[in-house]
Amino acid sequence: MPKEPKKERSSRATAVERAAVAQLVKAARARGEDITGPDGLLKSITATVLETALEEEMTDHLGHAKHHAPEGGAGNIRNGTRAKTVLTDAAGEVDIEVPRDRAGTFEPVIVAKRQRRLTDVDAVAISLYAKGLTTGEISAHFAEVYGASISKDTVSRITDKVVEEMQAWCARPLLGIYAAVFIDAIYVKVRDGQVGNRPFYAAIGVDLAGHRDVLGLWAGTAGGGESAKYWMGVLTDLKNRGVGDIFFVVCDGLKGLPDAVNSVFPLAIVQACVIHLIRATLRYASRKYWDQLARDLKAIYTAPTVEAAWAGFEELEEKWGKPYPAIPKLWRAAWEEFTPFLAYDVEIRRVLFSTNAIESLNSRYRRAVGARGHFPTEQAALKTLYLVTRGLDPKGTGQARWAMRWKPALNAFAITFADRMPAAENL
Repeated sequence: MPKEPKKERSSRATAVERAAVAQLVKAARARGEDITGPDGLLKSITATVLETALEEEMTDHLGHAKHHAPEGGAGNIRNGTRAKTVLTDAAGEVDIEVPRDRAGTFEPVIVAKRQRRLTDVDAVAISLYAKGLTTGEISAHFAEVYGASISKDTVSRITDKVVEEMQAWCARPLLGIYAAVFIDAIYVKVRDGQVGNRPFYAAIGVDLAGHRDVLGLWAGTAGGGESAKYWMGVLTDLKNRGVGDIFFVVCDGLKGLPDAVNSVFPLAIVQACVIHLIRATLRYASRKYWDQLARDLKAIYTAPTVEAAWAGFEELEEKWGKPYPAIPKLWRAAWEEFTPFLAYDVEIRRVLFSTNAIESLNSRYRRAVGARGHFPTEQAALKTLYLVTRGLDPKGTGQARWAMRWKPALNAFAITFADRMPAAENL
């Protein structure tokens, strides 16, 4: 008799299983029982499947089936069961009986010793935490969705598992050269004695192929205003992780950073974030003048030379200085760090001008932080920011658009920084 093909055997087995399940469902309905729910059929079937699998594991371990004596009359045998409650994705909390052996050598696989969750609970909890839910809200979520009791402390322990991963991420090796590093702050409420705003800094590096990567996260001090010593520590951290050269460091009014850059990466150019400067300017003026003011600002940041930009600024000051004296004061204070990119090719200006690299990241941070309100500790805030960072899609459409925009700039960098560019095969 010819052997039945494997595919047909599988189909036949599936049909038999479906028929058996259909009979169970019909019987449950006839008895008025729920299919799902605390005492539903799904929970009962899940328990039966797990207990059957555990019995099969025990049979393999002992070498003989239940109610059968071992060969030779001596050896390890079954020794009753112990009750255990496990959490599953489909059925929530399920009570099962785990078989025991007299020698105590049985190590189950499907439900390992001390294992209480047969589910992606850890992944779900971490994902919800990254979206800004508190440990109490996550605990309530599992009670509502799974009918499972998971304490706030358990959720905290689950999310704490990422701390070691975060520390490894913060110490990972980096590339040797970055065309630009964008550094920006997001303010987070942290309860340290009393709730107050704390800055947390993110650095995004753009490599010579146009790929973006979050290089690290650092907690600042209450009130911000970090010293040059603080920034020396941040930049030295990058250098110790392999960064040898940075062409541009783009930031927004971070005092102490320019001096630290000059010490750690003496060839790097500190560039004020133009988008931030424009937004800060508009905040000082009435909204009805924003369009007109934006046109006058464009004459400054698109000027062909520093001299032409200064001429544009003088016109701006003459026109807007009297009604809004804070505007020319803002630009004078930022002028030294605003002008460097004016000396470079328009393609280089374009990629330095755009802050999409860090704005999209900050919007994700703000959503997660805003949902939480405040954090009990600095580490709790860093943990959430790291989880948001970890969840970024490295091949997302934004990344592709940025890399495409970067291609013309790469040619400009290759000419302008020819003496600092690596060989083509190393790009």
